[in-house]
Amino acid sequence: MTAATPSSITLTRPDDWHLHVRDGAAMAAVVPDTARQFARAIVMPNLRPPVLTADQASGYRDRIRAAVPSGLSFEPLMVLYLTDNTPAEEVVRAKAMGAVAFKLYPAGATTNSDAGVTDLRKTYKALEAIQREGLVLCVHGEVTDGDVDVFDREKAFIDDKLIPLRRDFPELKVAFEHITTKEAAQYVNEADRFVGATITPQHLLYNRNAIFMGGVRPHYYCLPILKREEHRLALVQAATSGSAKFFLGTDSAPHASHLKEHASGCAGCYTAPCALELYAEVFEAAGALDKLEAFASFNGPDYYGLPRNTDQVTLVREDWVVPESLPFGEAQIKPLRGGETLHWRLR
Repeated sequence: MTAATPSSITLTRPDDWHLHVRDGAAMAAVVPDTARQFARAIVMPNLRPPVLTADQASGYRDRIRAAVPSGLSFEPLMVLYLTDNTPAEEVVRAKAMGAVAFKLYPAGATTNSDAGVTDLRKTYKALEAIQREGLVLCVHGEVTDGDVDVFDREKAFIDDKLIPLRRDFPELKVAFEHITTKEAAQYVNEADRFVGATITPQHLLYNRNAIFMGGVRPHYYCLPILKREEHRLALVQAATSGSAKFFLGTDSAPHASHLKEHASGCAGCYTAPCALELYAEVFEAAGALDKLEAFASFNGPDYYGLPRNTDQVTLVREDWVVPESLPFGEAQIKPLRGGETLHWRLR
C-alpha cells in the first residue's frame, strides 16, 4: 500500500445529520444498521401521521431507543415537522424536550410531505421562535410548482424561497439538506455561518444517468433527484474541500423493495448498511481521505452546537459484497449497491 491508499482509516465516530427510520416493525429492522455506524442521527419527522408536537417527538425517540441493539450506543436527535399552523409555543416545548430542529417540507415535495408548508409567510411566528430558541431549520430545498422542471427545483428554491427567508431571518440557522446542484454548493459556500448543508452518498457517487442505465433502475431514484455530472462534481468538490459548512447526511430512506419497484415507485435510497464505506469511496477517488473525518465527524456537531464524539471507528480496505436484500418488517428492502462489491469495510 502507498500513503495515498492506506490499508485502514480511523475516524472519530461520525453522526448522520439526515436520516429516515420509519416506525414500528420497519423501524426495528433499520435502526441497527445506523447504530452500527453512527453515534447520533437527526431523525426526520415525516411519518404518517407526522411528528408535529414535542410529546410526539419524545414518544418517537423512546421507540427508536428501544430498537437499538444491546451493546450499541446510539442517540436519536429529534426534529419536529413544521406546518402552516405550528404555534410558537410548540417551539418552546420542543426545545425543552431536547429537540434540535424543525423540518421544512414544502407541501408535496417528497415522501409524506402532504402536511408540509404551503406558504412560508404562514410560518413566520414559528420561525421567529425557532430563531430565538437557537434551534435549526432543516430545509428540503425544492419548489413544488408543476411548471418548474424537476431538475431545476432546487435552484428555484434558492432564488424564490431561501434568499428571501434568510433576509427576513438573518440569524436563523438553516441546514440546507441533501444539496444536489452546483448552485446550492456555491450558495452555501458563500453564505454566512448560520447556513450549513448535508450531502448524501448517492449524490456524490452518481449522476442522473444511473437511474436509466440498462432500463429504469428504481433503487437509484430519490428526491431531490440525481442531477447532471457537472453538479455531482461540484458536490464532490464541496464535500472534500475542507469547508466546515458541509457535513454528512445520508438521507437513508428505507422503502420495501416491492414499493420501490412499483409502477409509481417510492423515492429514496437505503444506504444505512454501508454509508461510511460509500463516503470513503468518494473521498478516496477524490484523493481526499484526509478530509473525511472533518466532513463525517466534526462539521455536523460543530454546526448544531453539540459536542464531538470521543470514541472511534475504523474502516479497512477489504472487499465485501453488500447484501442483495435485507428484512424490512414483513417485507424486504434492497440497499443501494445491493449485490455489489465495496472496497472499504467498517470494523
